[in-house]
This record gives sequence, structure tokens and C-alpha cells, in this order.
Amino acid sequence: MSKVGRRKFLSIATSVTSVIGGAFAVTPFILSFQPSKKAKALGASIKVDLSNLEPGSIIKVLYRGTPFYVVHRSDDMITQLKTINSDLRDPDSELSIQPNFAKNELRSMNPKYLVVEGVCTHLGCAPIEKFSIAPADMGPDWRGGFYCPCHGSKFDLSGRVFSGVPAPSNLRVPAYRFENESILVVGENPEELNV
Repeated sequence: MSKVGRRKFLSIATSVTSVIGGAFAVTPFILSFQPSKKAKALGASIKVDLSNLEPGSIIKVLYRGTPFYVVHRSDDMITQLKTINSDLRDPDSELSIQPNFAKNELRSMNPKYLVVEGVCTHLGCAPIEKFSIAPADMGPDWRGGFYCPCHGSKFDLSGRVFSGVPAPSNLRVPAYRFENESILVVGENPEELNV
């Protein structure tokens, strides 16, 4: 092999080796822009099994670090909701955060189930469920709902805020859909999925 041929071969071999080495060096840098497994898990939706949730009961789940309440409303609970509209700050949920499918009196996709963030819209405390009608600590006009013991905010069984309490708006309704009659998927909006 001549000196020119050897020099050309070494130049090509060095160039190819440099390109391959550069690709190996750049690959981890490029992959570092991908979200981590933990970040992907935080953004993933969760499934909630409702098959054992009796009417009048609640399930509390944690999604993206936020508590969510899923209430299986009984027929009596749904009937009580129609009697309190005049006491509510935002009965039609015009000033509240919820998907379009929840802009109704029951603030839900399925009348039987209420799905809301378990976070008071006043200062972020956790409201507690007070489903009994007229318990001694809530007064004779109480028709069931949620009560925030920190500052006294009250919400009905649709998560709508009562007038005259510190909370400025209704409890937030997250994006969710039903996979079937007993599986709720929190974190997926059916409007985005064209369901």
C-alpha cells in the first residue's frame, strides 16, 4: 500500500471512529432531556375501582400529590342537592375550575359519582365529609356535604361552596373518565380523548 493510500485509509478510519465516539458521547446528553421514570409516573393517570363503593360512601385517593374524593351519591343525596341552590355562592359553577362535562348541577359525568379535589379553595386545607343531614355540629339546615374545619368553609354534595364562608370557589373537579361501570380513570379528560 502506498503512503498516499495509507494516509487516506487512516484519515477515513479516524473520521469514522470520531463520528461513532461522538455519537456515544452525545447520546446520554440527548437522553437527559427525556423525563425520568418518576416524572412519567407522576403524569400518568390512575384507575380507581368503584365496584365496592356503596351508595353514601367515599373513597379518598392520591393523584399527583393531591388528594381526591370519589363519592357514590345515594338517591337521597342527589335529591338533597336540589334544595340548597339559593344558599350557594356559585350554584351553576360558572366561576369554578372543572372540565366542560362537569358544568351541570351535579358537577359530574355520572350523577351517581362525585369526583373532586380534596383541597379547600380557601387555603388548601382538607375538607372532611359530613354526609349526615342536620347533625348537631352542623345545624338543622345542613343537607350533607364537606366541611373545612380550619376556617369553616362548607361545600355541598356537588362540591359547590356555600355563601358567607371564606372559600372563594367550588371544589375543583379533575379530568376523569369512566373506563366501564366500575373503573374510574382520573387524569384523562374524555373531551381530549374524543370519547
